[in-house]
Amino acid sequence: MATDFKSIPIIDIGPLLSKSDDPDMGSDPGVAQVVEQLDLACREAGFFYVKGHGVPDPLVKEVRSIARKFFHLPYEEKLKIKMTPEAGYRGYQRLGENITKGVPDLHEAIDCYTEIKPGRYGALGKPMEGPNQWPQHPPNYKELMEEYISLCTGMIFCPLFTFVCSSELSRKIMRGIGLALGGSPSEFEGDRAGEAFWVTRIIGYPGVPDANGDNKTDNDVGCEAHTDYGLLTLVNQDDDITALQVKNLSGEWISAPPIPGTFVCNIGDMLKIWSNSLYESTLHRVVNNNAKYRVCVAYFYEPNYDAIVEPLDFCIQKSGGVRKLGKSVYGEHLVSKVQTNFA
Repeated sequence: MATDFKSIPIIDIGPLLSKSDDPDMGSDPGVAQVVEQLDLACREAGFFYVKGHGVPDPLVKEVRSIARKFFHLPYEEKLKIKMTPEAGYRGYQRLGENITKGVPDLHEAIDCYTEIKPGRYGALGKPMEGPNQWPQHPPNYKELMEEYISLCTGMIFCPLFTFVCSSELSRKIMRGIGLALGGSPSEFEGDRAGEAFWVTRIIGYPGVPDANGDNKTDNDVGCEAHTDYGLLTLVNQDDDITALQVKNLSGEWISAPPIPGTFVCNIGDMLKIWSNSLYESTLHRVVNNNAKYRVCVAYFYEPNYDAIVEPLDFCIQKSGGVRKLGKSVYGEHLVSKVQTNFA
């Protein structure tokens, strides 16, 4: 369980990123310091900020800006990419359509996933098969978002900003977490996350004045308390609105205010299982009490779609030899959530 933390730590991951593919990265003093900080943050809060992440600030801001432009379009325009089960649960959801624990959430969103070709995972993948739905307006929406998403998986040229982006950010953070748990840097590669699935949610939360409109739900919470599904989440949130809250052991909601130049990171259910509960996927929610419309772009780094997830042997040993959690298949876990998430 998370502790009675009162704030969320900030970690400069620059030393980890610079050495993450070095075979001897674990012996580097700078990496060792980052690994120690990651371990403490994952044990105590399940949340942390990262700075020194290398993702260019103009791109971080522009993905929020273009998302805001989309959400301000007429409702009929947004419905052109309406999310349906037949579309693999990809596309736009109106206010109140997303449901958390049976309660409609006060947000609208575009959901997109790693595209799955028909038959790739057999029956396991069938509900999630299909291409992503991207809006035609604003212009360059698809190109910009795909560039942003690709930063977590490789080196690309960003034509809209004329720079080369080399990040693999999530994979490199997970290499540090592998060391933090007491394993190797490659614990979450290969059959576990060597072909990491990804999910991206582009989310808009109405401000308080807007919450009384025709689409108001019975709930003023932008997103009810929940945990994330996979390994690691990177949250890119508006710089001037505090809305994300994280629950500590005493039941207090601790704010995660935006800190320019950082991502808020948190760990998910699959990492909780692999770590045998050494690391917790902590409850969090979004409450936008600000008058302004809030935009958040959340990137979720997941296991391989067909990965079998169960406590790692060395994590069981670190837990006194007690296996605390059972086995899960990531794709089954995702589908079970997605199929109950919408009104």
